[in-house]
Amino acid sequence: MRKVFIRSLWTLLVVAILGSAVAFKAIWDGKIGYMPPVEDLQNPISRFATQIFSADGKVIGTWNFNRENRVCVAYNDISPYLVQALVATEDVRFYDHSGIDFIALTRAVVKRGLFGQASAGGGSTITQQLAKQLYSETAKSTMQRVLQKPIEWVIAVKLERNYTKEEIIALYLNYFDFLHNAVGIKTASNTYFNKEPRDLTIEEAATLVGLCKNPSLFNPVRYPERCRERRNVVLDQMRKAGYITEAECAKYSDLPLKLDFHRTDHKDGVAPYLREFLRVYMSAERPQLSNYPSWNRRQFVIDSIAWVNDPLYGWCNKNRKKDGSPYNLNADGLKVYTTIDSRMQRYAEEAVYAHVARYLQPEFFKEQKGKPNAPFTSALTQKQVNQIMERAVLQSERYRALKAAGASNEEIHRSFHTPTEMTLFTYHGDIDTMMAPIDSIRYVKSYLRAGFMSMDPKTGAVKAYVGGLDYTHFMYDMVTGGRRQVGSTIKPFLYALAMENGFTPCSMAPNVQQTYTVGNQTWTPRNANRKRYGEMVTLKWGLAQSNNWISAYLMSKLNPQQFVIKLHEFGIDNPEIVPSMALCLGPCEVSVAEMVSAYTTFVNKGIRSAPMFVSRIEDNEGNVITDFQPRMNEVINAESADRMLVLLKGVVDGGTAGRLRYRYNFTGEIGAKTGTTNRNADAWFMGFTPQLVSGCWVGGEDRDIHFDTMRMGQGATMALPIWANFMKKVYADPSLPYDETAKFDLPPGYDGCSGGETSSDDPGDGALDIEEVFE
Repeated sequence: MRKVFIRSLWTLLVVAILGSAVAFKAIWDGKIGYMPPVEDLQNPISRFATQIFSADGKVIGTWNFNRENRVCVAYNDISPYLVQALVATEDVRFYDHSGIDFIALTRAVVKRGLFGQASAGGGSTITQQLAKQLYSETAKSTMQRVLQKPIEWVIAVKLERNYTKEEIIALYLNYFDFLHNAVGIKTASNTYFNKEPRDLTIEEAATLVGLCKNPSLFNPVRYPERCRERRNVVLDQMRKAGYITEAECAKYSDLPLKLDFHRTDHKDGVAPYLREFLRVYMSAERPQLSNYPSWNRRQFVIDSIAWVNDPLYGWCNKNRKKDGSPYNLNADGLKVYTTIDSRMQRYAEEAVYAHVARYLQPEFFKEQKGKPNAPFTSALTQKQVNQIMERAVLQSERYRALKAAGASNEEIHRSFHTPTEMTLFTYHGDIDTMMAPIDSIRYVKSYLRAGFMSMDPKTGAVKAYVGGLDYTHFMYDMVTGGRRQVGSTIKPFLYALAMENGFTPCSMAPNVQQTYTVGNQTWTPRNANRKRYGEMVTLKWGLAQSNNWISAYLMSKLNPQQFVIKLHEFGIDNPEIVPSMALCLGPCEVSVAEMVSAYTTFVNKGIRSAPMFVSRIEDNEGNVITDFQPRMNEVINAESADRMLVLLKGVVDGGTAGRLRYRYNFTGEIGAKTGTTNRNADAWFMGFTPQLVSGCWVGGEDRDIHFDTMRMGQGATMALPIWANFMKKVYADPSLPYDETAKFDLPPGYDGCSGGETSSDDPGDGALDIEEVFE
């Protein structure tokens, strides 16, 4: 009986060994479980992450399963203390095994499995942990985790065959999630200590390695003392491994936990609004009308035009990999080379922040202080303010969550009016407070918003893109996503149509208020001032002063329907623009990107350049998939464009943008146009040099949030300084190819008046009478 029992045990052992061998061979060959291809094991980072580059070669972000903030560093750029702490704590025989530490594995099985000793330590090597990070999903049960282990062992052995020990260490540290969105050692070092990985001290390295056991449990921000105790365990492991002496261990263990913590995520860093715009824009699917709500059919038209005309829009779904599937920004290791210049992007972000956050916002708070309607204009009634707030509540995430949970309207109302703990944004850092959600909505609305874009007029290359002031808290993109009334910045398009129809900068017009009759309706435009009232003035003077009466006069001599067509040729895709006399004053809604693109026409001899955000895209092997070329269309003829240069230079040299000369001391050639809509709701500035076209919008989240005084609310005060500060920084940087002495391509002494009609009575053969338009 005893012999039979022993024979059975040996039989079971042999069967177990043979069965394990067969199972591991099947796992190795990919017949059981998931086994990544060898080429993926050789380069798992580029297998997944799409990297975004600036035009000057800087990595400005990555797309990788929504962990955009992870930036990889080489082994040589990692502090040796990090390596020592990691090996001593996680895998002391790391340099002696080939992926599996059988001594540690046996100890873990015997002590934990048989004797239930929780302190026996783990059996996973650093390589196995890396295999888990790279290729294992989160286990939903203990059994699933048990089945994952053998697969990880096999992957670990394959990783050891394809990588050096140093490369495995670097991969592990680059992939580990250190909490607080600090994915990878570079981001973690910056998040917790504001340092590069190579500069970490012994105790700082021990702190970060301590998180590898359980980052949530040893969270240094929430549980600093628990984290310090774990750090000291790591230091003691380093002592045992011989990396530090006992005296050093005692010295560093006595130190307090010192952090230089600042939260970071993919929303931080260079051009976050652009990166998010590109992610959504490139991943777009072919527009289907059924996917758009009835109130947003305009966007369907805009997207449909982009799908046909712009190779970048929906690029992932327009292009196919070798296997026929569409590209995936999160998983295909692409390299996206943008046209953004990292230096100019920094200057643009600094210019927007300095003017809006440091100057305009304090002034706005000062003006609104004590007003019952704040932050809304005093022109609103309390009923109107309540209606705006009710709409804001219905659009909030809290409302949708409560509604989905089945809360009644009374419960929802009570929830929004009950103070609760929350974190509020300020420009001096987030603050924790108690506030009713309804009040927090009003608080957030009190912050002004802005959008800025700069591009090369010759190629369309976008050099700077600022969609807002703080992407973490104000994610709505005011460059391509937001559309606001453009006010007087529309007037150059009207004047361009006039130049096409025989007018010149010297053409005369009556500077008087007139009433225009269109069908059964009359319209009497107002003007900001009465300078030279009753005189005959030139169009150059009229545009320089942004005179509404001159614009209305021109509109009466031209065709409103033709004006709408011309606006579309300028690249303004809004399909809801209605032809009318009042259109000449800019009531239509346009994006910053469209406006900047439209203004390239004046620098480019009448040829408009569409914005080009990406120059090329490469696959994970460095092969160019797509090279993007400038997209252009002719809007006006070269002579009309030259005349517009004369007109728009006049805005700077003797008009509403004159402060560029007397306050900011620009000496070079500049064309520009200011814009301010009714009640100062929207402030615009469009400015261009021979080498750059830039535009800026500043305003509130709602049209009824604005300065109540023209002094503060006009475009020359709200938006112009951003352009000026940006260009000052650009001109001051000798590494950039922009020269303040550059000249527009105009003949010497050119005034745009020769060969054109100067009489106010006859606009030229191409013009139409207003009666003809509305027959």
